[in-house]
Amino acid sequence: MTPINYKHLHYFWVVAQEGSITRAAERLGVAVQTISGQLSLLERQLGKALFNSQGRGLVLSEAGRVAQGYADQIFQLGEALADAVEGVGSESTLRLRAGISDGIPKLLAYRLLSTVTSMPADVHLICDEGEFETLLADLALHRLDVVLTDRAAPPSGNLKVFSTALGEYATGLFAAPELAERYQPGFPASLSGAPLLLPTRHNALRGRIDRWLENTNVRPKIVGEFEDSALLTTFGRGGLGIFPAPLALAGQIAKQLEAVPLGAMTGVSEHIYAISNERRIRHPAVEALCAAAPQGMSEPRV
Repeated sequence: MTPINYKHLHYFWVVAQEGSITRAAERLGVAVQTISGQLSLLERQLGKALFNSQGRGLVLSEAGRVAQGYADQIFQLGEALADAVEGVGSESTLRLRAGISDGIPKLLAYRLLSTVTSMPADVHLICDEGEFETLLADLALHRLDVVLTDRAAPPSGNLKVFSTALGEYATGLFAAPELAERYQPGFPASLSGAPLLLPTRHNALRGRIDRWLENTNVRPKIVGEFEDSALLTTFGRGGLGIFPAPLALAGQIAKQLEAVPLGAMTGVSEHIYAISNERRIRHPAVEALCAAAPQGMSEPRV
């Protein structure tokens, strides 16, 4: 097939957004006949009608909806390219777009990314939060430079990325002072019947906590499950229940969440990974982040 003419595709994309060739022509400042003709050329090349008439307007055909999905990605990526290139002329500024999995403790994400913010160059840090699969998709489309998450990227023939272990952090249980005073004596046996806040089962840490509870033979009362770690700790700060967090952050948790550790969950730890695209020339800030990891760079997942 002849390569797609991206000017034709852009005209199609605008018509799809406007629902009318006339409105698209007004938006683009070109003649209606120009858009109509180039849209016909695109349909002829693809061998499919992209629109169906509906009243005085147009609606996407099934093929048109598929084409719009790809066009959205192509032109959104073009906008990201423009943003990325915008600051290139300033040698002292480095832009890093980081995706943070919603299950990662935000205080831990801050500690890890502080490696980047302390680089000699000025770093413009842009952070997005979301679900693991969504962030990986954005990484594949180069909307992100790195993803911080609680698991390595799954093996995939279509996705070539590096998964770097950034650390393994021993985890304990924390609580607001009133709950801590009640349940700290006799830990962990004291947890039977205690209110407990946990990550959902989508979080890799949840399975380790469940096994620890089973091995210690305690039966707490699970009063809340959270996809977002920040929401979990917010409820923990409010005294709704006991919650897990990395023991290495005990000082920050005491200061920011006004919570104290009850004790360690032996054998339970938070695993953090940085996932980045496989590139011949890598992003300097991603290199700095991964170089700080004691395990070093892993083999790419392919």
